Amino acid sequence: MKPIIGVTSFTELNGTDYMITVDDANAVLQAGGLPVALPNLLDISDIDEIVQSIDGLYLTGGYDIDPTLFGEEPHPKLGNIVPSRDAFELMLIRKFLELDKPILGVCRGCQILNIAVGGDMYQDTGSQVDHDILQHRQLAPKTHGSHFVDVPKGTLLHQITGSERFKINSRHHQSNRYVPTPFRVSGTASDGVIEAIESEAHSFVLAVQWHPESMATGGDAPSLKIFEAFVGACRK
Repeated sequence: MKPIIGVTSFTELNGTDYMITVDDANAVLQAGGLPVALPNLLDISDIDEIVQSIDGLYLTGGYDIDPTLFGEEPHPKLGNIVPSRDAFELMLIRKFLELDKPILGVCRGCQILNIAVGGDMYQDTGSQVDHDILQHRQLAPKTHGSHFVDVPKGTLLHQITGSERFKINSRHHQSNRYVPTPFRVSGTASDGVIEAIESEAHSFVLAVQWHPESMATGGDAPSLKIFEAFVGACRK
């Protein structure tokens, strides 16, 4: 049977719709999983049932994250936030980590995962980093790899992709800063911006700052391998 993958949903500020992108659904399907969109539920008993009912958690992109969750007040360049999504995903992540069930995060998903384990982040990377950085909000098609990521040997990401350096797309202005143990940084851009994190204490917990779901639709090999490895872990 195909593993059931819970996909976190994007919602507008007015809260009238829950949405997942076609790329997110197709990347899971292409890798052999069944994607199921998750609404933002805040009752812990509902969350417990969700955790027991799905085989893996896919944390997708979306709006910014409430900085009070990591002890800061809003930066002038902070974007829109959806508090119900923050609260739901934090509870869900912690339950998944407790049960050692597979997690894959992309973009915002990489950041909320880090916050869930006690890390923090730049609310606006370009104005908070004290040196020049690359263009992290690319002006190119979403399937295009606009800069490189460097991946240390021995990491889960290296094991999956078989590569120490490959091109990625980039559509973000926030990024992780402090990454606590047992998590580690497993990918960085040439400007030092953190592009991937993973857990050293769980079977499969990986999150990347870019959007492999968009590149997978164009046949990008590392992107396809990431989703195949995630779905494979969920199948086990």
